[in-house]
Amino acid sequence: MKTDEPVAAPNILLIMVDQMAAPAMPVYGPAPAKIPNIEALAARSVVFDNAYCNFPICAPSRFSMLSGRFPTAIDAFDNASEFPADTPTLTHYLGNLGYATSLCGKMHFIGPDQFHGYQERLTTDVYPSDFAWTPDWSEGERNKPSGVSMRSVVEAGVCVRSLQIDYDEEVEHHALQKLYDLARAPDKRPFFLTISFTHPHPPFVVEREFWDRYTDDDIEMPRVPAIPFEDLDPYSRWLHIAHGGDLHTVTDEHVRRARRAYFGMMSYVDDKIGRIMRALDATGLAEGTVVVFAGDHGEMLGERGMWYKQTFFEWSARVPLFVSYPGKIAPGRRRQVVSLVDLAPTVLDLATGGRPPEPADPFAGNSMRTLLLDGDDPAWPDTAISEYTAEGVRGPCRMIRRGRYKYVYTHGYPGMLFDLEADPLELSNLAGNRETAAVERDLARRLADGWDADAVMARVMASQRRRRVVQQANRKGGATNWAFVARPGDERRFVRDAGAVVEAKARSRFPYVAPVPPDRA
Repeated sequence: MKTDEPVAAPNILLIMVDQMAAPAMPVYGPAPAKIPNIEALAARSVVFDNAYCNFPICAPSRFSMLSGRFPTAIDAFDNASEFPADTPTLTHYLGNLGYATSLCGKMHFIGPDQFHGYQERLTTDVYPSDFAWTPDWSEGERNKPSGVSMRSVVEAGVCVRSLQIDYDEEVEHHALQKLYDLARAPDKRPFFLTISFTHPHPPFVVEREFWDRYTDDDIEMPRVPAIPFEDLDPYSRWLHIAHGGDLHTVTDEHVRRARRAYFGMMSYVDDKIGRIMRALDATGLAEGTVVVFAGDHGEMLGERGMWYKQTFFEWSARVPLFVSYPGKIAPGRRRQVVSLVDLAPTVLDLATGGRPPEPADPFAGNSMRTLLLDGDDPAWPDTAISEYTAEGVRGPCRMIRRGRYKYVYTHGYPGMLFDLEADPLELSNLAGNRETAAVERDLARRLADGWDADAVMARVMASQRRRRVVQQANRKGGATNWAFVARPGDERRFVRDAGAVVEAKARSRFPYVAPVPPDRA
């Protein structure tokens, strides 16, 4: 029996978390993370078991999600790529439909347009809005303008305060205030409110309260141990060098502490989401509000000896995604393959009761409305595409997941093929096997459809050259800083163009806690 059709113009609340790996969540399988509020939200939602980001780092993933288009189609090549102001976003379309649109928290817009259809912003952003983090592929994989390194792993532990805690405390405060203001405002237009936290993004440090919610015995070691460098695929070798994996010795104790801190950060942001959901209920807004919970990408968390994101393995590319609409969409699970570019057409479909506006540019994704309402859609393509053209690699990379199979293309090297049903840990590369040759050919063809790797590489490197010239001039006196300032001092408080992110975050940590033998509480 079909769920009742949702009425038009519901409120829409998008809750985002940064770098939360779906496999680390009990919602998606056995995991030690203590996140009861997120689990409660999942229980009232449709949970997508096979959701992917379209680019496994922050800014391009978010630009792609908001525009409903693949990153390379809008020149979203890395964390220093300008998001073109003439690219229509979900928020532009919703604003034209009469929605009040607000952004509270991280979105990592790059360039002069710091709104992209949002009518108001309640906080600044945590990272630079200029070209400071522009990569230089001509220097090879060692080039890493954001300064990401293995320091976050080997220095993992407890802190009293951090830059990210500073930021997310502001996000929660202003988000709660906004919900109260919306509930009592005379303006009863439907709203689209984005609340976007920066946790559980590294560095792997957390307050004692959340560290102590776990013991070392709670923390499982990675399911796939570190793979010797000589046995890694070329893409993984690039990232190993880019992250300085050859410059640090990462011990089992480092791994356990980093994972414990990460789970603690998950609990930290879970508490905040719980307070937001309770405010939504207390104000009477819950009944008429679609709640979308999503991550921008995952975190390898030591699996295969890899950390951070930037790769297409499941811990990095698969994201949490669930949608709740009380009384309108029945809770459940969906096994179909989806991705974040499907959100824009889906939200517009729900906002208009199935009568969305024609997009100015065709969406790369598809509306999931039928999947949400009926549990199945015979026309669903069951496909996700993800791209990577940022720091740490030497050329464009792309992935396609279709049904049970995943195919990964690394420019200049043979592809990799995985059967995720038979091999969920992605340990057996089937590329070149006679038995799966037809699947490999089909996925390679689909992956290349409308996407020329040589042309993408030329565009990426030309863009890098242009942006480096502009940024160099700014550092010598131009000082263009597009960061949105919500309150005096925002232009200095978070990571701007003041050096590498790891060093900036370390300076903000209070107190700095050097690594010590892990407690056995």
